[in-house]
Amino acid sequence: FPQLDEKNIAMHAMRIPSTSLTQSQDMQLKVEKAVARFPQVALVFSKTGTAEVAADPMPVNVSDNFIILKPESEWPDPKLPKDRLIADIQAAVNEVAGNNYEFTQPIQMRFNELLAGTRGDLAVKVFGEEFDTMLPAANQVATVLRSVQGAEDVKVEQVTGLPFLEIRIDKAEIARLGLSHFAVQDVIGAAIGGREAGVLFEGDRRFEIVVRLPDYVRDDLEALKNLPVPLPGAGAAGRMASVPLKQVASFSTAEGPNQISRENGKRRIVVTANVRGRDIAS
Repeated sequence: FPQLDEKNIAMHAMRIPSTSLTQSQDMQLKVEKAVARFPQVALVFSKTGTAEVAADPMPVNVSDNFIILKPESEWPDPKLPKDRLIADIQAAVNEVAGNNYEFTQPIQMRFNELLAGTRGDLAVKVFGEEFDTMLPAANQVATVLRSVQGAEDVKVEQVTGLPFLEIRIDKAEIARLGLSHFAVQDVIGAAIGGREAGVLFEGDRRFEIVVRLPDYVRDDLEALKNLPVPLPGAGAAGRMASVPLKQVASFSTAEGPNQISRENGKRRIVVTANVRGRDIAS
């Protein structure tokens, strides 16, 4: 089937899952500057992450770029094929480290999402129970797709790579101090996740009041390690009132799942590709 030329380009920019919003903004600005240098480009703008009205939810490490092109009559070479322009833009933005890209068209991208739930022209869904076996299979599918003529922007859905802070409670130490698992977990949960302290009513609306530590403490590993854990019977017969959290728990970082997608109750990883230079049905 012939592809409708929308005269504009949609570019999906993805970074590693641990990328913060500030880092994404800095990297995105470099990408936009690289695209804006092309004389065929009239305007480039982008959207990073999820807006307050979450009609199109995305993580902060992902940006949608919309590249508005000038009329072809204003191009230095009006006969330049659009596929060649996309290849030139891709070569330019590849100079910006830390990004992966997917090129399509704005309306085409939305139709793909509506029809198949993915933005790519072609999607292969890998189902299973464990990511440890699903991810290698998805990577094998991606390798096969890259060998197919016309398959471009092949990518595997980002399902891993999100950094986690693991806090493991020392059972022997809390037993020696007379603490329970719940007491230590309560300190960690209240400090990081917050604790409901009441309810605020405004007319017929109600809002939970959650109290937690400020961000500058929650983001400081050393400050978390020194959180006081109250001891039972504190103050009696000269007993210490509390001990630092690091005395009863160990801290480490590890990579975990970035997202867990499901379809019909099964875990799913999607491998997508766009098709250029050939008919998608042939």
